[in-house]
Amino acid sequence: MTDLESPKNGKHLDQVHHNNNEIIESEPLTWRFWRKQRYIVVLLAFFGFFNVYSLRVNLSVAIVAMTENRTVFDADGNVTYQQDFPWDSKQKGLILSSFFYGYILTQFLGGYIGTKIGGNIVFGTGIGSTAILTLLTPMAASHSLEMFLAVRIIEGFFEGVTFPGIHAVWARWSPPLERSRMASIAFAGNYAGTVVAMPCSGFLATKYGWESVFYVFGTIGVIWYITWLVFVKAGPEQDRFCSKEECDYIQKTIGYVGTKHIKHPWRAIFTSMPFYAIMASHFSENWGFYTLLTQLPSFLRGELGYTTNGNSSTKSSRFRTRSTLTLAKPGILSAVPYLAMGILLAVSGYLADWLQVKGIWTTTQVRRNFNCGAFLAQTVFMMLTAYLLDPTWSVVSLTIAVGLGAFAWSGFAVNHLDIAPQHASVLMGIGNTFATIPGIVSPLLTGYVVTNQTSDEWRIIFFISAGIYLVGCVIYWFYCSGDLQEWAKTPEQKAQEAEEKAQLQLTQTAGFVNSGAELKD
Repeated sequence: MTDLESPKNGKHLDQVHHNNNEIIESEPLTWRFWRKQRYIVVLLAFFGFFNVYSLRVNLSVAIVAMTENRTVFDADGNVTYQQDFPWDSKQKGLILSSFFYGYILTQFLGGYIGTKIGGNIVFGTGIGSTAILTLLTPMAASHSLEMFLAVRIIEGFFEGVTFPGIHAVWARWSPPLERSRMASIAFAGNYAGTVVAMPCSGFLATKYGWESVFYVFGTIGVIWYITWLVFVKAGPEQDRFCSKEECDYIQKTIGYVGTKHIKHPWRAIFTSMPFYAIMASHFSENWGFYTLLTQLPSFLRGELGYTTNGNSSTKSSRFRTRSTLTLAKPGILSAVPYLAMGILLAVSGYLADWLQVKGIWTTTQVRRNFNCGAFLAQTVFMMLTAYLLDPTWSVVSLTIAVGLGAFAWSGFAVNHLDIAPQHASVLMGIGNTFATIPGIVSPLLTGYVVTNQTSDEWRIIFFISAGIYLVGCVIYWFYCSGDLQEWAKTPEQKAQEAEEKAQLQLTQTAGFVNSGAELKD
């Protein structure tokens, strides 16, 4: 029996349409979230994404330690400088982007397989495999640059299935009026992982050597993988920890529990403007995000003067320190923007659901206003960063830019579940394939543009990011939708809608007849 079969209900349940606004859970959700199994899934997904990004970003800090000039004193007291790896800026750009060569290949595959065998297996195995490969990274880097690149590419290959895989999980576990908060809380793990990984990577690299960065985070990832497999199943009907009442509530509000024989309407998908709007926004958000994710430590160290040693003479001495925690300082500062985003993600998700529940905004209005408002703010603060280039105000501007991106994640990131819930994992797979291009192009572009760490070079990078945010904002504003698309409706849903329409017409006709009879009397 597979995860997609339903032992709790005795048989596989097909898709049934329900008005989810009329279904109320007898025991409402409270702060005691652990009493609802779906929020245990959210919590473990949070830690899953924590691992996704800690395994991804640790190299951004570790590579600084791997390539820095270390001061070495010989027996005669002579001073020399050594590097573990003498990579130039172009080689470092290639290393940082190599992950995405594998990552881009498995997006669609992860979404497609997730609908077949269960998103829990795809999501968990993707992270677990990446964690194991991370443990092998020091050995690969010591062997050769080519081996190091190969391991990073394979890591990306496995991690590429994670976002499509989790959408397959949400399609089975998240009631429509809880989608924003559930997804946002889980996605906050991305930024929690970034916040923890960046300063911790700096500390570990300084205290125990750069190899320890990969050993520590790889071990944490393996432990999470085992926990995820034990406690999370593809859907509530398969989960022994989920009560029958909660299972019934989730299935009825969602309107379907998944099927092994989903037929994807490819032509309709690739001619859907709301889907292209999501793709454009995802690309724009990822461009700014990946640019900062891979380059922020280098930017803080090189341009703003948060250096790893005191030997550089290109910056004013007031920006230079000789702290023993030289790598921890840029690591901590690099994490600040993601701390803001992690906090605001929970706020934005709850606010988005609240606006829908109260009927203040429709789903389309929530997605459009949250997404485009965030993009406009990010455009402004990216441009401010480009103009200021000040150690304090640049960090402030970047923190606001990245933090407000949390509201965009309550827009485009869950929009797949609005327009086509049963196809959401496939849509995410296709969209994230396109949205992975920035992860490849942005580090390479930065490596070619920023060769001398000058202000003008960094301004170009930030102006490009601001422009891409603005383009994504315009496209999403005009073409987004929060409504279930006609091509995504099941035969049962269409039949139910036809029946409701017929009943409405019958009621209206009866009303006209009664009114006419009253007038006649």
